[in-house]
Amino acid sequence: MIRPLGGPIPGEFDGLLPCAPAHQKHGRDFRAFFCSKADMAGILIIAHAPFASALRECVSHIYGGLPARIGVIDVSADCDPAQVVAFAHAEIDRLKEENGALVLTDMYGATPANIAGRLASIPDVRVLAGVNLPMLVRAVCYRATPLDVLVDKALAGASKGIQAVGPATPAAASADADGCFPASPSTDKAPLETCKAGAETVCNRSGA
Repeated sequence: MIRPLGGPIPGEFDGLLPCAPAHQKHGRDFRAFFCSKADMAGILIIAHAPFASALRECVSHIYGGLPARIGVIDVSADCDPAQVVAFAHAEIDRLKEENGALVLTDMYGATPANIAGRLASIPDVRVLAGVNLPMLVRAVCYRATPLDVLVDKALAGASKGIQAVGPATPAAASADADGCFPASPSTDKAPLETCKAGAETVCNRSGA
């Protein structure tokens, strides 16, 4: 069974939402910058349960709150694909505004990716397979850019995030070098908790 969880976006301020939370870096206070909801591409993650929800939780941890208009669909083995496709279309309608929507899925050719592929024909919707956390963080960071630019940034983030790590591996560049990472993810909180937004979705075996 598929069911929506959560509720409406809290803390809206004249139609503006934080594109990134406040944080401190090198002793300086960086306040959240705001943009119109219509300027931000919606993001829908469709993946094997519980991967979609886990990615969302990781982003919430990194940014100190869940950025607005990020939906998830966890697909379990006994889900009805037709029902999930119908729900995915409804989620796109909810998430997509002027800047379109980006659909992220896990393994190309698997059921979640096949479901996500059914959304690719919708105008201003792009679908990417092979999602990992670097891809999602890049997508959140660049969601106010044109949709084609967002796709390029997300794909670049995904590939650059895959590295072989060993004793002789050179130190990586600062994680927030491109401005996508808060400096203190474990303690930073977005002002007024306005980042904590967006309905959650789950398809589970219990039917709860």
